[in-house]
Amino acid sequence: MNPHVKIERDGTVAILRLDRTAKANALDADIVAALHAACLALDRDEAVRCVILTGSGGAFCAGGDIEAWSGLDPRDFALRWVRDGHAAFDALARLRQPLIAAINGHALGGGLELAACADLRVAEAHAKFGQPEPGLGVVAGWSGTQRAARRFGASVIRRMTLFGEVYTADQAQALGLVDHVVAEGEGLAVARKLAARAATRAPLAVQLSKLAINAAEGEEGARPLDVLAGGFVAHSSDLRAGVEAFRGKRKPEFEGR
Repeated sequence: MNPHVKIERDGTVAILRLDRTAKANALDADIVAALHAACLALDRDEAVRCVILTGSGGAFCAGGDIEAWSGLDPRDFALRWVRDGHAAFDALARLRQPLIAAINGHALGGGLELAACADLRVAEAHAKFGQPEPGLGVVAGWSGTQRAARRFGASVIRRMTLFGEVYTADQAQALGLVDHVVAEGEGLAVARKLAARAATRAPLAVQLSKLAINAAEGEEGARPLDVLAGGFVAHSSDLRAGVEAFRGKRKPEFEGR
């Protein structure tokens, strides 16, 4: 595991922490890869019922580290930096478990895109939100014009992206960017309480509900339909009949059950 990406477990709740305080938890290629790997590990962990995403120090995530991407040629920028970031952020947004972002500082650029992956966002009062990329001559590459627009509304994303508006936590809550605003230093504690509540609910029902909601948002393409259909037939008598007939090299007799 990359030293800047940490998983902490507290019973049925896992905390996924960015820990690169010297760079305000900015992301480079290695951190993005480690974030992706951490998401895959958490998704497969049956003991985890809720995940909290947060940052160390006084920042949530300052976005992509400029030093990590500014010198890339167009091919590597598109096919490595943007594509790999999408894969990691998609894995985060599509975790089976509910995901809570404990936003303990500024969420700018890639940090806002990271927060957009969560199912619920708790922001500390000093946090600020924005999409500064066009001010640097670049386009938001990790679904800041797509997932963020779906989840927060295209109007607010236009204001941040095209006109450079930056919002305080209270403004972000009024605009629907965050769900709760709490005092500085209390974000993780509040997120833990919310995660503990989510963890008491039936995990299979919660996970399938999240999958269905993601499908309504267009988050996962055709996968939710395949998952739900596959789950429906997984314990059917027709499936058993088909498998047994295959093994016995005979024609199956299906009953439609």
